[in-house]
Amino acid sequence: MEGVMKCSANYVPLTPITFLERSAIVYSDRVSIVYGDVQYTWKQTHQRCIKLASALSQLGILPGDVVAVLGPNIPALYELHFAVPMAGAVLCTLNVRHDSAMVSVLLSHSEAKILIVDYQFLQIAQGALDILSKSKAKLPLLVLVPDSKQASAISSPGILDYESHLLAMGRLDFEVRRPKDEWDPISLNYTSGTTSSPKGVIYSHRGAFLNSLAAALLNEMGSMPVYLWCVPMFHCNGWCLTWAVAAQGGTNVCQRNVSAKGIFENIAKHKVTHMGGAPTILNMIINSSPGERKALPGKVSVMTGGAPPPPHVLHKMEELGFNVTHSYGLTETYGPGTVCTWKPEWASLPRDAQAKIKARQGLQHLGLEEIDVKDPITMKSVPHDAKTMGEVMFRGNTVMNGYLKNLKATEEAFSGGWFRSGDLGVRHPDGYIELRDRSKDIIISGGENISSIEVESVLFSHPAILEAAVVGRPDEYWGETPCAFVKLKDGFNANAEELIKYCRDHLPRYMAPRTIIFEDLPKTSTGKVQKYLLKEKAKALGSISKPGSSKL
Repeated sequence: MEGVMKCSANYVPLTPITFLERSAIVYSDRVSIVYGDVQYTWKQTHQRCIKLASALSQLGILPGDVVAVLGPNIPALYELHFAVPMAGAVLCTLNVRHDSAMVSVLLSHSEAKILIVDYQFLQIAQGALDILSKSKAKLPLLVLVPDSKQASAISSPGILDYESHLLAMGRLDFEVRRPKDEWDPISLNYTSGTTSSPKGVIYSHRGAFLNSLAAALLNEMGSMPVYLWCVPMFHCNGWCLTWAVAAQGGTNVCQRNVSAKGIFENIAKHKVTHMGGAPTILNMIINSSPGERKALPGKVSVMTGGAPPPPHVLHKMEELGFNVTHSYGLTETYGPGTVCTWKPEWASLPRDAQAKIKARQGLQHLGLEEIDVKDPITMKSVPHDAKTMGEVMFRGNTVMNGYLKNLKATEEAFSGGWFRSGDLGVRHPDGYIELRDRSKDIIISGGENISSIEVESVLFSHPAILEAAVVGRPDEYWGETPCAFVKLKDGFNANAEELIKYCRDHLPRYMAPRTIIFEDLPKTSTGKVQKYLLKEKAKALGSISKPGSSKL
């Protein structure tokens, strides 16, 4: 169109770096980070991030280089979400539950030039470097974040100190390295480990910027929120809320360990307005003891995701005074990709019915172009009948750039012009989607498709059950039948026969588990049950019936 001119006056690559720069002015003296006795203002956080970026540059970090971090939700991890991009580098946050062997694999794959590690995980990091030293890989420089209660300086050879070295050598006159193209990578996130082989997911400055704003909107975050960190910052960059809280000039309440007592104490002490967590965190809250609970100073908005929340968990959370928003996404969609937006007409429904509706995955948020449920072969949309299953697919600007060094996997994920999630779901008449299972977790018994999510939801509603996960167990006659792994609440008792009968009373008979195993459930650090491990256990149990057995 005549008269159009694209120039620096009207086009600047989008980047979350601008969130911090703005808050350093608008919210200069407002508390940005709280961690025990440690507090910083937004002006101080901005200055610390500039110094860190300067130090990284002085240590030889160039645009596009990877800086890895291994640590819990502490101020340093928050600061590095800005400092590393400000140095032009790519932030790679590592799962703190990984052992040295896995950390060495990810360091090698990402080619990280620097590894910044919290003191609690120093041995894991050193073990990883020992493994790497036996190969030809170049070892990353090791930087230690010391215990804030102890003296900062360290004397270990070959290890730099986060405070006394990096921040001390950093310069405030450092010129921040902004992305030349908003599609440039800002972070590298490895998939959470619900499968046995994590992939490196590349995020862009543009995607991070848009998903951060979307996260603030779907959390209904006004200016100056107080956010309690229960979501690991290393998981999808804290669902992009690391950047979103900065955009709104909020206060980040950091905590090293997450417990029900700590959650209630922090909410009461800091007047927390927002928090997030997988359903396991919600489960922890509703099953807390009266002695651990404190009255909420106001309504606390909670975003949950990572796994479909059982309706009764949502119901109990609301009874305690929490307002829960259900979101759904994957590492490949920067975390939250959909939101189950509340509709006023639901208010007249019974509470149990409301909770069941709110457990749906909803529709795409404002930063994403489109979500659909499609036949993975024909790519046709399934009918909105709440019955026909298809694969959930995403399309938009908050979908990953691709998988690091894995073009084949990237092409497969984007086949047909959509990102294929691998999740199976249905679409309701109102357009909202609802997950039924991962494609690999559907149990096929005698030709019938059984959703493990549906069976788990019924098990969760039993008063004695704290946690439940359902997988298929080999069956010589039916192919496979549901096998439930459950953990009971303290002080409660239930046997297998009782739980099987309970399921048969609430589900079609073929969907009820035929096997109940009582044990702790293996989880990732983000609260997802590692079903591939449970599948191995169920398989090891062997077949439970012989040809010719009658159907239960």
